[in-house]
Amino acid sequence: MEEKTRKIKAVLFDMDGTLIDTERLYRKAWPLAAAEFGYQMTDEQALSLRSLGQPFQPAYLKSLFGEDYPAAEVKTVRKAIMEEFLKDGGLQERPGAEDCLRRLRAFGVTLAVVTSSDMERTTRYLTTLGLTKYFDRLITATEVKQGKPAPDIYELAVRELGLMPCECIAVEDAPNGVMSAYRAGLRVVMVPDQSEPTEELLKMLYACIPSLYGFTEELLE
Repeated sequence: MEEKTRKIKAVLFDMDGTLIDTERLYRKAWPLAAAEFGYQMTDEQALSLRSLGQPFQPAYLKSLFGEDYPAAEVKTVRKAIMEEFLKDGGLQERPGAEDCLRRLRAFGVTLAVVTSSDMERTTRYLTTLGLTKYFDRLITATEVKQGKPAPDIYELAVRELGLMPCECIAVEDAPNGVMSAYRAGLRVVMVPDQSEPTEELLKMLYACIPSLYGFTEELLE
């Protein structure tokens, strides 16, 4: 299929859990950080934090643990724990990530990262894995007032790329990211990580694939 006949002009990727294998580590780091302040965070609660952006994350944590929960301090400790986890080759791409990006580049579509991480960490992680070269734009949560699951970050991405939502696919691994892209009017392809989509979430999806190896050219039509 020629590029000019494609309905999809751009593919927008979440980073953590979608392109890079960090969500399993966040799942461990959050409870460890909370425990340093005397709070017991369950595995289910840690999972619910995936891709949850500002200002939703601290508000959600206070709803779980009370208004005295030191959200900012816990997050600082969590970041330090993550850095320890990622030392000595701990940072890895998700299965098929670079293969998928290489194929999409060959198809001629625009590529962007749309992430709840900040720009410093986004750039560092992608550069470490040699993935930065594939992207036309990196868009991070610090550029919008409300992060995922609000649609703001995807709405910004579409504007920055000069496209319509219907011309873009978002690739996400977790519920908060799926909801963000869906609310912004994008087609959403989910690559589940850590948990499978619920029946309600499946209704928001254009496709659900087991890994990025499954992102085929047909999804661009």
